[in-house]
This record gives sequence, C-alpha cells and structure tokens, in this order.
Amino acid sequence: MTVRVYVPRDSAALAVGADEVAAALADACARRGEAVDIVRNGSRGLFWLEPMVEVETPRGRVAYGPVDVDDVPTLLDAGLLTGGDHALGLGLTEEIPYLARQERLTFARMGVIDPLSVEQYEAHEGYAGLRRALTMDGAALVDEVTQSGLRGRGGAAFPTGIKWKTVLGIAAPQKYIACNADEGDSGTFSDRMTMEGDPLVLIEGMTIAGIAVGATRGYVYIRSEYPHAIATMREAVARAVAAGFLGDDILGSGKSFHLEVRKGAGSYVCGEETAMLESLEGKRGIVRAKPPLPAIEGLFGKPTVINNVISFASVPIIVAKGAAFYRDYGMGRSKGTLPFQLAGNIKYGGLVEKAFGVTLRELIFDYGGGSRSGRPVKTVQVGGPLGAYVPESQWDVPLDYEAYAAEGAVVGHGGIVVHDDTADMAQLARYAMEFCAIESCGKCTPCRIGSTRGVETIDRIVAPTARHPRAQQVQLLRDLCDTMLYGSLCAMGGMTPYPVMSALNHYPDDFGIEPEVAPDVARTDESTQHKQPA
Repeated sequence: MTVRVYVPRDSAALAVGADEVAAALADACARRGEAVDIVRNGSRGLFWLEPMVEVETPRGRVAYGPVDVDDVPTLLDAGLLTGGDHALGLGLTEEIPYLARQERLTFARMGVIDPLSVEQYEAHEGYAGLRRALTMDGAALVDEVTQSGLRGRGGAAFPTGIKWKTVLGIAAPQKYIACNADEGDSGTFSDRMTMEGDPLVLIEGMTIAGIAVGATRGYVYIRSEYPHAIATMREAVARAVAAGFLGDDILGSGKSFHLEVRKGAGSYVCGEETAMLESLEGKRGIVRAKPPLPAIEGLFGKPTVINNVISFASVPIIVAKGAAFYRDYGMGRSKGTLPFQLAGNIKYGGLVEKAFGVTLRELIFDYGGGSRSGRPVKTVQVGGPLGAYVPESQWDVPLDYEAYAAEGAVVGHGGIVVHDDTADMAQLARYAMEFCAIESCGKCTPCRIGSTRGVETIDRIVAPTARHPRAQQVQLLRDLCDTMLYGSLCAMGGMTPYPVMSALNHYPDDFGIEPEVAPDVARTDESTQHKQPA
C-alpha cells in the first residue's frame, strides 16, 4: 500500500533544505522497497519547524520537524510511514497548539493540499464560490462582498465592496482586475505563502471580482524577489485554464476572464497602487496624483479594481458561505480574519490567522513564545517598515483598525516584527527615514527631501552641538514629520512619521531625552489619527 508523505515546497522550507529532505526520503524509501507518494504541499506557517514532514495515517496526518537529511534513516527506522514515535514527532498536525488555536478561513487549505492540483483544490471546497458567483448578477455579488465587511488587507483597510461598486457602475468597453502582490514590507510573507501554497484561491477570487464588475482581464503583479511564487502562479493559471475555470466561457457560463502574471522590477514604492499601474504599463514606477481614482481611470486609463492578495483570497469563502458567515468573525468595523505574520526576534516565527480582536500580547507570547534571544521584549513594530513601534503599555489593545488608529498606530498588512531590550530606538527611527529616502519615487518634495533631512535631524538629536541643541532639533523633527504626514503624495512619505514619532514618543531615553522633558505623546498621536495610509 502506498503511503502519502507531505514535504513543503514553500520558499521558507526550501531555504532550510526541504528539497534535499524530499529527495532523501524518496531515495531511502525506494531502497527499502517502501511505496510512497511524496506530495509537495505548502507550508503550514510554523516556520521554526521547517522542513515539517507529514505522513497520512488512519488517525490523521502526523507531523515531524524540523527534519534534516540526516534524520531520514532514523525516522524510517522508527516507523515514520505509520506515524511512529520519534524525537522529532509533533503528534497529529491539526492538534499542534499553534495551529489548533487559529481561525483559518483564508488559509484553510494551506499545507493541506498540493498547491497545483485543481482536483485537490475542489475536494477542499475550492471553486464553490466561483460556481455560486456564476449564478448571480454583478450587483448581487458586489453587495455580498460589501455586506461581509471585507476591507483591503494590503494595509489601507478601504472597504472592498465600495471599490467594486464604483467599477461596476462605470460603463466601459474594457475593465481590469489588478492584484498587487508586491509584498515589500519587512516581516510580511502571507501573500507569498498564498501564491506558493494555495494559488488557486487567489485566481478564484480575482475571477469572481471580474465577473462581479464586468472585467474580462486581470493581472497579478508579483515582486521579482519571489521567483517561486511567480513560477507557481503561472503554472496554476495554466492549469485553471485547462480545467475550464479560467479563460473563455468559464464552466460553460458564457463569461470570460483572462489572467496574466507580471513580474515587477524590484521597487518598494510599486506596492502603492498607482505606481504599480505605471509599472504594469511599462513605465517607471512612480506615484500618480489622485484624482482620477484607479477605479475610474486605472490601468491603461480604464476602470480597474485593485486589491492585494489576501483581499482577493478572502472573496471565495465569502461568496461560497455568505457574507454573514465571514462577518461573524472580528470586532467593530474590522470583520473577518487577518493572517498575522510573526517575525524579528521571536522564538516561534510564522503565520497566525486570527479574527480581529486578538492582542499583540497574545500573539507575541502565546503563539510566538517571546523573544528568540530570551531577553525581554522592548517593542513591536506593527504594519511593516513604516508602521509604528508599539510599547508594552499598548500590547493589550485589540488588533482592530480603529482601535490602533486611536493609538497612533496601524494594523497594516499584519506584519509584526519583535525587538528585544537591546534595540536602539533612535537608530530604528533613523532607519525608517533612511529607508524612505532610498525607496522614494521622488515625485513629491515632502517624501524626497523630507526623509533626507529627517536622517540628518535624528543624527543631530543623538549627538547635539551648541549650534544644534537637542530641544531645537526635536521640535524640528516634529515639524518635519507633520509636513511629511500631511503633504506627501502617497503613504510612502505619509507613513514614515509613524515609526519615527512612536520611537521618539515612547522611548525618549534612546534619543538622549530626559523623561521629564519628553515630548507630549498625545499631541502627535492625535495628529496621526487624521490620515489613513493609502
């Protein structure tokens, strides 16, 4: 009898030898006369256990990890193929606490199926949403997404249904669907995991979007640093077309949707939607002025729906199970779930999909196990390299878009980067300004010049002189951040003040500022509430 064994093909697993483990397992089983079917699945997101090998048994799938090539003989000797006991044994996969405590909606199939198998995708509730969508008119589909409360998972949190409704209401001979998969934020990897581990859910979500608004063409814009995601997405598109779920006359419905994968050229600012459109059109990736909005004049001047990977990937389950099912997760105006990505100085880094309302403290300690160094956690940056540094006093605030905005922070794309007590917050603030200076497209002055002046000002705060006293430079930095916050053309310059001011406000000692003369935290926190990142 052939035993099915799963070895991940996710980039994180490949980086620590998953290909070599798969080859060693195949070779060792062949020499022992053991019949095995090795399936290259996606990662479950438990990165500290990669490569995590799973074996299908009558009890369910049993996991082992992290597995090295040298572990293969002892695993087979211990009865790996029957789920036998071994020092690397993790028990039944679904009962691993890190996984069992999650609410996996978007990531329900992640690590469960062969990412490129249309048959396995369908067997695990895939394409149920598309089949239902083909029986609905565009307005009903848009209303379903609107009623679910889904908001943009790329960071801006703009209601997805409103975007779609705008495009639906415009009469045009050609409309487009564009997926922004230029996942450039440090500490984020949920988009990559989706494209590598369950690409058909993204394809299904984009197809539903096309049917909903009357668009017949779509593009997935993937950063060049994701070669495995690009290859997997292209193969998945070809297989979806061959199976009749993409292309002309989808499932005999008379409706068409064509999808193309485009590789970006490595610019961080192309994560901004209009810069991405410029790049898709073959131009330099610089930000466009608004109006017109992309929903009205987007790609090639046509109405365009732009969402990120997780936004589109959330659509199939909403359409398949109804808006109310999805809306029942979360809190306040933050509905559904978000894949939080734990990175930085953390013991158990990986992906945790939870409903909105979970706290940073729960994620860092209940899931992440605290710092990897074993030292006290000092700060956590939430929302990417331009997200605020969140101090311990705010770790019990529910992760909710509005609750975080009230604290002068952002949930963003769900990236969480942990720093222990050795972190120098002045240098981290400086890095934010330097990052902006390097990555700015250069179109607007507050971002292009402000970030360069910001680096210089922080240096003078840390090492003041008689000519440049510290108090004067602190005020100058505050004024500069106000200018960037309100004057920048896009979120690149508009969000750079978040890490800078949060570091200055909450960790004045690191800037050489005496606590009793620390700046008024409330002033800046209040000002940041008036601008949502684009």
